[in-house]
Amino acid sequence: MGWFQEYKTSIKLIEIEELFDLILYRPLAFLFVKSVYKTNLTPNQITSLGIGIGATAGFHFSLNNPTTNIIGAILLLVYIVLDCSDGMIARLKNNGTFIGRILDGLADYTVGIACYLGIGFGYINTNDSVLFNWGLLAIVGLSNIIHSISLDFYRTKYRDYSLNQDLTLGASLEEFEEEYKRLDEGSGNYFSKFVIWVYLKYSAIQLKAYAKKEKRKRYDRDDYLKRNRIIVHLWTYIGPSSSLTLLIISAILNRFDYFIWGLIIVGNLYVLILFIVQNQINRLTKTIQPK
Repeated sequence: MGWFQEYKTSIKLIEIEELFDLILYRPLAFLFVKSVYKTNLTPNQITSLGIGIGATAGFHFSLNNPTTNIIGAILLLVYIVLDCSDGMIARLKNNGTFIGRILDGLADYTVGIACYLGIGFGYINTNDSVLFNWGLLAIVGLSNIIHSISLDFYRTKYRDYSLNQDLTLGASLEEFEEEYKRLDEGSGNYFSKFVIWVYLKYSAIQLKAYAKKEKRKRYDRDDYLKRNRIIVHLWTYIGPSSSLTLLIISAILNRFDYFIWGLIIVGNLYVLILFIVQNQINRLTKTIQPK
């Protein structure tokens, strides 16, 4: 198998990939994966390494000077590449695990919190109106969570219809619930049980927020894919790689206010427009009677 074919195998559907991942981070990740493919390095080890590097980026942001901000930006770029690498190597080697799938999702939240705290203790604490700016940073964090949950839901739903399968999230939850029960019946495994418990709670929020309203509907597959092909790609522009890329640029320019106001104003306005358009698309999409 040639490198290009291997690269295609290592990624998901093109429509649900983030633009910055496709043109920058995943090509770099693929080169990294090829360099370590024959080693014993596991996807979980890559994820853990990435989290450590991403958290270190947050520490450098807390020092808040042009040099450390640039270092933090470089470390954050390395984190994104590693974050793309773990899933790639898991798909190529077919050695993914329950915990690995969850850790990969938690990585963005962990690194995001570290970076927000770094910005808060560094940039915000050196400015006037400290409490006001901490409030803005909290809004950014909340916005990012809403964006991530929204993207996860619509991206997963589009993948389900593309692969002509039942709701992946629901099936995945059943798998993880069974794994949690299996671990709970034995002794130890406290870390694994905690990680799976967090994942189940997070997924429950997704289902309550979005799936409950649409659970009664089953769309015609061809019509759904045709109508959603463009908008599902537009949803990816609120993904973690996109927001972290904005943070990298802001750090290099030593202007974290670009990141804060960019997400609060531009990001949330963009999401609001997507919700309006998505609801209109949902109304126009043909439905079929459940079997």
